[in-house]
Amino acid sequence: MKGPLFYAKILLFGEYGIIKDSKGLAIPYNFFQGALKTSNNLTDVAKKSNANLKKFYTYLSTIDKEKVHFRLEELKKDIDNGMYFDSSIPQGYGVGSSGALVAAVYDKYADNKITVLENLTRDKLLKLKEIFSLMESFFHGNSSGLDPLNSYLSLPILINSKDNLEPTGIPSQKEGKGAVFLLDSEQIGETEPMVNLFMNKMKNEGFRKMISNDFAKYTDACIDDFLHGNAKSLLRNVKQLSKVVLANFKPMIPKAFHSLWQQGIDTNAYYLKLCGSGGGGYILGFTPDYVKAQDILKNYKLELVYRF
Repeated sequence: MKGPLFYAKILLFGEYGIIKDSKGLAIPYNFFQGALKTSNNLTDVAKKSNANLKKFYTYLSTIDKEKVHFRLEELKKDIDNGMYFDSSIPQGYGVGSSGALVAAVYDKYADNKITVLENLTRDKLLKLKEIFSLMESFFHGNSSGLDPLNSYLSLPILINSKDNLEPTGIPSQKEGKGAVFLLDSEQIGETEPMVNLFMNKMKNEGFRKMISNDFAKYTDACIDDFLHGNAKSLLRNVKQLSKVVLANFKPMIPKAFHSLWQQGIDTNAYYLKLCGSGGGGYILGFTPDYVKAQDILKNYKLELVYRF
């Protein structure tokens, strides 16, 4: 038995901002994926996943049946028969490992599920997001539901605000010099402590002002530029966003990367930003010249996401 594949996601823009209702843009990233599988002979990794699914099953049985109804007996039987989530999506890296698992379980075990094939009205998207938020809270204590939504639909999603989402198209990749890439910090990041840190910072009026003025302004401009294929303007705005993040989100950036971050801003060779909640995992990079950036960052593992 092997279920359909569910992909990783990258929140290109909007980390933390979407908690406070600014814009965001999430895209599927099919370099990493996961699927539900069953085996009689589980490896250690699969055993761990199977044990995690048991806990997840217990949690799902507490969710309000009015919101979403799961075929729990079938799920429990499959788990007892050795079902696990076979995934290449790195955990704690900000690319939606738990989101893909949530999407896979909803797809296989939810009754009356909303499917990708139907007309995805805003109401349906919001209902899906609410269900996924409830499900994914098991992993993070608090979830927007966006990662599973992206993984489930496998479509780029534009977040205009908490209650306004829409599937969107992104410009097709060009054979240009510019690129979006992932830089591996080789450290695991944990979502919950980072989000708690952000919430504490939000108690500070100066920080709140910075979020609603500078952070939201540059995030919105970056999304607009990206969706319209305005590469020059995009890089200008990403540079400003990179500065704002370095100045105000230092605890979310692993210490070893503070000077590398600044170097990008100073040289204009690349600009870094958080990928997900930060604290480790991947860091997102934007560059006008990927070959040059690769050379400067040759001591780090990079993954290409998008060319422009």
